Amino acid sequence: MRPIESRASWPLSLLPVLIAVPFALFISQTHPSTSLLAAVAAVPLLIAFVSPMSGLYLLVFSMLLGPEFLVGGIGSGNTLGRGVTLRFDDFLLMLVGIGWLARVAVSEHGKVFVRTSLNRPIMLYTIACVFATLIGILAGRVRPIGGLFFLLKYYEYFFLFFMTVNLVKTKEQVKHLVTASLVTCFLVSLYAISQIPSGMRVSAPFEGQDGEPNTLGGYLVFTMALIGGLLVTPGAVQMKWLLVALLAVAGFALQATLSRASFLAAGVVLVGFVLLLRRRSPGLVALVLAGCIVLAVLAPRAVIERMTYTFGQPEEQGQIHVGSLRVDTSTSERIQSWSQSFKIWKTSPLWGHGVTGGPFMDAMYPRVFVEVGLLGACAFAALLYALFRTGRISSTHFEDPYLRGLSLGFLMGFVGLLIHALGSNTFIIVRIMEPFWLVAGLLVKSLLMDQHERGSIDDLSLQAARPIHSSGSLRPPVPRPQPFPGRAL
Repeated sequence: MRPIESRASWPLSLLPVLIAVPFALFISQTHPSTSLLAAVAAVPLLIAFVSPMSGLYLLVFSMLLGPEFLVGGIGSGNTLGRGVTLRFDDFLLMLVGIGWLARVAVSEHGKVFVRTSLNRPIMLYTIACVFATLIGILAGRVRPIGGLFFLLKYYEYFFLFFMTVNLVKTKEQVKHLVTASLVTCFLVSLYAISQIPSGMRVSAPFEGQDGEPNTLGGYLVFTMALIGGLLVTPGAVQMKWLLVALLAVAGFALQATLSRASFLAAGVVLVGFVLLLRRRSPGLVALVLAGCIVLAVLAPRAVIERMTYTFGQPEEQGQIHVGSLRVDTSTSERIQSWSQSFKIWKTSPLWGHGVTGGPFMDAMYPRVFVEVGLLGACAFAALLYALFRTGRISSTHFEDPYLRGLSLGFLMGFVGLLIHALGSNTFIIVRIMEPFWLVAGLLVKSLLMDQHERGSIDDLSLQAARPIHSSGSLRPPVPRPQPFPGRAL
């Protein structure tokens, strides 16, 4: 250990100098107010670098509460229709990752990637997307800077998953990070509710003038599913009234998004919980159904109009007719994008057109086929199956009621996001995927820790039960089970 520390000490001692020089130049060339703002923003970034675990807590809050900055000229009308956005949590994630990798580099036993059941599907999907994008660049379908930049933005949440699995060491940290996520949801919901008097559809903080109500809706559906899982699991939490209050506040904010894809996803999640509880807690099911009826009666007029707007929009050009029903123009465009994507996919069926190589589509599944082709779609399906399997096994594996409730909520939330992706690019939206992959990392790490604990207990029991033999005994010892790390799933 001593030689490793000596090799790592001199570059770490030079680090403050390397940071201070550009920071001093920046302060000397900018306005005092800008310098003060930069100094304040630099504090959490410095904390994230020095203490990656503390940075992970800061990252949880910045996922939805961090500001973003628009970088124009990279996006185009045929890709995403806008420039690339850089967010505060992008820098925070980068510094937390650098701090984590630096500690892995100077550790004798440090590992960058712990073996999990999600590693292979993540790697296959990443390789498929990188390969398709490089082919698209060579074919002239993808702008190099834009395609690679969006590719990095898409997969920063995979890095968050690996970082979470490596940084989290105890189940108490798992519970604390989940609590921080729920506090963030409460703050975001209050911010969304404060926008209701403006008459506009609500969105998360720092999303620009137009906002992204659909993004906020998907995030709230997933987080509310986590809350529901903790509530319906006996013994998971003590003060359930806090979670009930949070669920009510988040549900009120969800209504104000007026996002039909989110409403549909929330309905599927609710049906899933009802089916799960129909035999175990019939009284609770009756209470939930009564609450749904009351909610439908007391729902704001804007919500009801938004729901009936799908088939009640006045006749306009571009509507699709289904029998005697007219589908509104927005839904019609999504339906047409599915047929359009099939025509585009046929021109490059195996590896697609590359990330940002096709037209903008506000639906996840046709976008996958267009961008990464059949090979990438198979890798994406394998990743989705691995995530579903993680949630399903976790919901029955844990003895800890809290982790079992969290697993159930993750599973229900994942199903809700699958529905949400019918009308949104759910699995590439950072504000939804960062919380999602954080929880996925927490569950996988909890499975590995639980496997390690059970293996240690089995070893101790085996040693206690082993008979004592004399030195000359020819009786073979009882074989000890060998640990198999990374196979908890």
